[in-house]
Amino acid sequence: MDASLSTLGNCEKLSLSTNCIEKIANLNGLKNLRILSLGRNNIKNLNGLEAVGDTLEELWISYNFIEKLKGIHVMKKLKILYMSNNLVKDWAEFVKLAELPCLEDLVFVGNPLEEKHSAEGNWIDEATKRVPKLKKLDGTPVIKEDEEEES
Repeated sequence: MDASLSTLGNCEKLSLSTNCIEKIANLNGLKNLRILSLGRNNIKNLNGLEAVGDTLEELWISYNFIEKLKGIHVMKKLKILYMSNNLVKDWAEFVKLAELPCLEDLVFVGNPLEEKHSAEGNWIDEATKRVPKLKKLDGTPVIKEDEEEES
């Protein structure tokens, strides 16, 4: 990711999908960035997001090679995370998403963790138990048990 990105101070949405990007970098000057699209690249980790941690509301990072969610906790305003078809395979990584105070819409389909638990029939229950604030998971509204009982 080129250093000239930092000159885009007023940019609110940046799409860098399908660019063979290997690491997230040079986001420092993007003080107003709300939506970042990095799908279909070669990204292996989330390092470099700290620069936009206070403003980013949507991160589209599907079809990469992300195994670990280290560094995701800096995304204080993140509401939407599309990270389908990555390489996350265990709950220890997935639970880091619970540290995101505003996260409500997650697309996680196509990760080894989701595939395993969908095959076992318990993906939605297990995922929403671990990240209880979710309102939408893999495109489907999350209905909590207590909400069902109230209606």
